[in-house]
Amino acid sequence: MPLAAPAPANRAVCAAVHRHEHLSKQGVLERAFTFAFRGLVYAQIWEDPEVDLEALAITPDCHVVTIASGGCNVLSYLTANPRAITAVDLNTAHIALNRLKLAAARHLPDHAAFHRFFDEANRPENVDAYREHIAPHLDDVSRRYWEGRDLTGRRRIGGFSRGFYRKGLLGGFIGAAHLVAKLYKVDPRVLLEARDIDEQRAIFEAKLAPVFDKKFVRWLTDQPASLFGLGIPPAQYEALATADPEGRMAAVLKRRLEKLACDFALSDNYFAWQAFGRGYGAGPAAPLPPYLRRAHHAALVARVDRVEVRHANMCDYLDAMPDASLDRYVLLDAQDWMTDAVLDRLWRGITRTARPGARVLFRTAAEPSLLPGRLDPALLDRWEYHVEASRDFTLRDRSAIYGGVHLYVLRG
Repeated sequence: MPLAAPAPANRAVCAAVHRHEHLSKQGVLERAFTFAFRGLVYAQIWEDPEVDLEALAITPDCHVVTIASGGCNVLSYLTANPRAITAVDLNTAHIALNRLKLAAARHLPDHAAFHRFFDEANRPENVDAYREHIAPHLDDVSRRYWEGRDLTGRRRIGGFSRGFYRKGLLGGFIGAAHLVAKLYKVDPRVLLEARDIDEQRAIFEAKLAPVFDKKFVRWLTDQPASLFGLGIPPAQYEALATADPEGRMAAVLKRRLEKLACDFALSDNYFAWQAFGRGYGAGPAAPLPPYLRRAHHAALVARVDRVEVRHANMCDYLDAMPDASLDRYVLLDAQDWMTDAVLDRLWRGITRTARPGARVLFRTAAEPSLLPGRLDPALLDRWEYHVEASRDFTLRDRSAIYGGVHLYVLRG
């Protein structure tokens, strides 16, 4: 069955991903990805905000521009007290989620209600809180999204009463991974029973690592469509596969999961709780992203009006901004999708709008920075790559999903 024609709101995503003819193998995969990408992809962003905050070194005069994604890091950056944050995204569901979080921060009565809504995200009271405190303050487009129905016929806002972090492409991918593990009589939740890092490694090696050596799992992960749930389009799949000498995706995923499971204490890594427990941990000591912590709530509420959310392409946004007007740029892993021409356009916009001392932070599926050899050398020479710092940030990124975290600083 042919895929439906893209809606106008999705055409920018198609332009970013489609590189091949419709009927080629890669072309079919690219169009299948953009079809899947039309809805919610990330209920929670998978870039470590603690690493971001250190790398960005945000100061009170900074204007930060970032790809919005699930909005967790947008709000977490407010803890650094920037002058302004502009969050842009091509995905309409992500725009609606960001606007929901901003309205919730402004209008929910206290930290307890905010925490329950986005930490627990599985309580019937959350729908009541939405109706009473949030919905009257949402823009019409976002309200129609949350009060509209998903493919099962349920209203989307009801996800916050049934386990929101199980929603979206990534939530579905994690659920499917749990099902595959259970085919081999392994429950990934067992890792959460570990009392220290040594036990985490022992459980990973005994229970989880062998799953990746199964013939079916090796075959399944060698299909590019199998990673659509991670938000990985075909071009990025190819880059990720280069991390293994034999190009076997199962080996790459095994190493990334090993880092997630074994390199950080469970008491400090909410990404592990999301992957192995499908939600945040319970109890007052459970690790949380900065924006959900009680200690940051008052500052978050006071600063939330500094955030602007735009349904836009990053390049288009930069083209409309004045020279020397921005300070920090967060590109997530979006450059993995881009052609050389789009990379040049993006970095011309960044370089023109960058103020002295500007910083650019991005991630890549493979380990090396993708800019050398692809970006116009005249543009690249304007920026200093912080090699050792980038390696350190990569090692300490608790989400463990990316091969590289990269920091560039404007020269002069």
